[in-house]
Amino acid sequence: MELSGKIAVVTGPAKGMGGAITLALAREGVNVVLAGRDLEAIAPIEREVAAIGRRALTVSCDIVDPAAVERLRDEATKLGPVDILVNVAGGRGPIGKSGIETTPDEFDEIIALNVSGAFLLMRAFAPQMIQRRNGKIINIGGTFGLRGRAGRVSYSASKWGMRGLTKSFALELGRHNINVNTVSPGMVDGPRFEVVCADMADKLGITLDEAKIRHAEDYALRRVSTAQDVANAVVFLASEKSRQITGQDLVVDGGWVI
Repeated sequence: MELSGKIAVVTGPAKGMGGAITLALAREGVNVVLAGRDLEAIAPIEREVAAIGRRALTVSCDIVDPAAVERLRDEATKLGPVDILVNVAGGRGPIGKSGIETTPDEFDEIIALNVSGAFLLMRAFAPQMIQRRNGKIINIGGTFGLRGRAGRVSYSASKWGMRGLTKSFALELGRHNINVNTVSPGMVDGPRFEVVCADMADKLGITLDEAKIRHAEDYALRRVSTAQDVANAVVFLASEKSRQITGQDLVVDGGWVI
């Protein structure tokens, strides 16, 4: 994908999609700045990046703290000018609570993580991209930002908000040769998917494997996405293969939001 030697900042790089995205970029020759709060969880990913032969720099960062984001920007330059920003870090918010049952604090927390965090990071790294007339920004959204979802009011609202940020920044930064896009995964195979299927199995009185099959049948392709599927989409949008794509939602869901 002609990414060798590029530098990417990845927030939330340690778990699930974040880890897959980080390693996919590293395999393409990208050096990475790994930003997050749980440095112990990031350490194994840093070692894997080094084993691939790429450079990794881990920086402690709370993405909702403007001062911490500015420190991240300054620390990242130790690897060199940042070419790619991938905003993975975020939260899920209350699950199964109606809007009425969701507390103001619960709502504000997820909006801060998923919207304000992405805003602060784009605001911090865009100026240096403007100066170099080059950059790729990829935000990790979700299909609940494309379809409303009962019982997920705060999360759905936050992912709709992230889409608005993406499109507005794309319009503002396009003249500077900067692409800004969103990758919107559906359900991704992993621990959370196991919990969802176990809950379905319990409610319907079926086996876990039967629940997984029923869940997959909601998708056109009859299969659940993997973290690697999401990582592949990010690599594409980070490359010049996507040079004429901006302000878009690349949905990776096997055909649920159609």
